[in-house]
This record gives sequence, C-alpha cells and structure tokens, in this order.
Amino acid sequence: MTTRGRILVVSLHARPEQTGNAPYVGSLVAGLARDGWSVRLIAAHPHYPQWRVHDGYGQWSRTDTETGVRVHRLRHYVPSNPSGLRRVLAEITFGVRVWATRWGRPDAVVLVSPAMISSAMAMSRARTLSRRTPTVLWVQDLYGRGMAQTETGGRAARGAVAWLERSLVRAADRVIVIHERFRAIVVDELEARDERVAVVRNWSHLSSMEPTVDRELTRSERGWSDEIVVVHGGNQGVKQGLENVVDAARLADERSAPVRFVLVGHGSRHEMLRERAAGIRRIEFLGPMADAEYTATLAAADVLLVNELAGVSDMAVPSKLTTYFRSGRPVLVATEDGSISAEEVQRAGAGCRVDAGDPEALLAGVLTLGADPHLAASLGAAGAEFARIHLEEGAAIRAFSANLDDVLSNPGARIDSTHATPTGRT
Repeated sequence: MTTRGRILVVSLHARPEQTGNAPYVGSLVAGLARDGWSVRLIAAHPHYPQWRVHDGYGQWSRTDTETGVRVHRLRHYVPSNPSGLRRVLAEITFGVRVWATRWGRPDAVVLVSPAMISSAMAMSRARTLSRRTPTVLWVQDLYGRGMAQTETGGRAARGAVAWLERSLVRAADRVIVIHERFRAIVVDELEARDERVAVVRNWSHLSSMEPTVDRELTRSERGWSDEIVVVHGGNQGVKQGLENVVDAARLADERSAPVRFVLVGHGSRHEMLRERAAGIRRIEFLGPMADAEYTATLAAADVLLVNELAGVSDMAVPSKLTTYFRSGRPVLVATEDGSISAEEVQRAGAGCRVDAGDPEALLAGVLTLGADPHLAASLGAAGAEFARIHLEEGAAIRAFSANLDDVLSNPGARIDSTHATPTGRT
C-alpha cells in the first residue's frame, strides 16, 4: 500500500497514560496512520503522573502494535520523587535509550516537548546520523517560562534551560505549537524563524464523551449528595498550586459551606496534598480513571476547576480544558488575570475566573456558580459548543498532516494559513 511517508514520533509520554500530553500523542499517531502515514512511535513505559511504571510494563524494551501504529517502548530511570536532578536524569536516560535505538529510515521525525532534554538529544541524533531527515518539534509546554513562573531552579539552571530550549526550536525544520501565545514566545523570545512556526491547537481527545450520562446515578455511586461538587482533574504537580484548593476546603469546613472539592488524578505533590488535607471533610481524592469513568465524573460535577500556582500565566495550556469544555459543565479558573487559561475560558464563554492563590476567592466563586443553576447551564453549553466548533480532532490531524507534507517537500517552507487549526477568536 502506498503511504504519504514514514513518520517517527519520539515522546516520553504516551497512552495508556491519561494526563498531560499522552492522550494527544496517542490520538495524533492514530490519526496520522488513518490519514495515510506509516507511523512508528518510540516512547517510555507508562509512568506518569504517579511516577511508577504501570503494572504489566517495565521490560527493557517492548514493541506492540496499537491503532495501526508500531509502538516501541524503552525502559528508563523513573524516580519516585521527581524533583530537581532526578527529573533531569529521567529525561537523560530516556534520551540515551532513544539515541541507541534503531530508527529505521523515517522520512521525518516528530519530537514531542515535553520532554525537552530527551527531545534535544533525539534532535542531535537526527542531525548526526540522518542529516537529511527533517525534524518537527511539537511544543506542548514552555520549559523556560515554567521554571521562571514556578520559581524552580537557580539562575544557572534557568540559563541552561533557556539556551537549550532556544537551540532546540531554532534547529527544528518545523515548530508546531498549541496556542497563539506560544507562537509569539517561540518567535520573539526563543528566536525561531517565523516562517517555520505553525499553530495547531489541541483538541477534545475524549471524542466518545457521552452527553447523556446519568448524573444522579453517578453522584449516588460516588456518595455525593446535594452539595456543590467541584472536580479538578489531571496532574497534581507544582504548577497546579493545589494547596489553594486544600485551603479552600478547610474554609468550607469552618463555615459549613455545602461544597465538596474532588481532586482526580495523581502527581508529584499528591502525598503532600493528602497530608495537608488530613482532617478536612470537604475534600476528596480519587485516583486516575479510565476515559468512560472520568467523563462520567466530569458530567456529574457542578463545577470543573482549573487551579494554577500564583505567577503562572503562559507556560502551558492546561490540557484538561479541552475535555472540560466538552463535558458541558461550567469552568472556574483560579489563575492570574490575563493568563492563557483565563483567556481560553473567556474566549469559549465557558466559565469565570478568580485570583490564583486566594482560597477565599476560590470558595466564593464556587458558591456563586453553585447558587445560579441557570448561569452554570449557560456557561456549560457555551463550552460544549466551543469544543464542537474549534476543538475538533479531525481538523487538527489534517493540519498536522499538511505541515508534514510541507516539511517533506521543503523543510524551510513558509507556513500556509490553511495548515493551522482555527484559533477560536471571537
């Protein structure tokens, strides 16, 4: 069978991981395969956000065929406490494994960042051993921005990361970013060539979300009564700043407010959060869920929460938003004014914003949405409509394919506006 070309995708994260960029990587490789590409994926064994290799995985190497894609998994160092140098070492060991693995003869290589360090190592491999193989960098997070806004690492570490990130985006034949704000940063600050940077927005990867979920049955199964249920899904790391949610739940306890905060997922701060929440009745922790269970949980909630550390504004686009919008529930963002998260929710007309790091404001925002079911329903419907129009998976895959076609025909080609997904601007 004739194919459009052979594509190698290198990503630290992939399904069955359920948070971060893993679901998008899974959807992308499957979508490219359906779109006529011969796709191979090199990935780590699933371990995120729990930082523990999933049961049944962990072999030195393992090859499977999933959704028409050959997936080659490599064992690397997975720290139980992913802080500082341990996290760097995790990326380096994955990068070493990628370097030493046979790549075959791909027509193009797609590198997914994060992880930036292992992507840079793979870029070096592509340049050293396959000088004519075009490279595409898919940027999901901005490392330098992240370190600055979460105040992690010292000046030397931040300088090294900035240099590496700039080198990586400048070396790529095509840089694909997930938001217009990312594009401006990559061009203006990281000095990527303007004509090589395209925007392909992330999509609602849970395309099977069922709009007729029995909310009352799900709430009954969860033990939720007529309280206002606030769900935060996904990673529980530094940039989420979830101490704010624990403190808001403590205030709700003190005031006997009819609120339950539910944190779904795991992450590097999970155990600390549980310790901080000891004795608080109005907060609940649930582990990572399969897609169907997760979507039912979102649909059964009254409010869906994006909580960000104070100071975080444009280091990432929370992947949970695409799924939140599709659920049809109102979104509350506790974040900086003017942040990407606030901008996305405002653009969709899907919710409200309160200040980051302010548990009083968070609790007040929850009570306001919970007291006005008509407003909540209107915001939820607007989010669902926005997802239907602007966050459709097929359009994103076609845009990605068009960029690959461009890169294969002319690595330095100027970006055509038809090769980006709709921005959703209003």
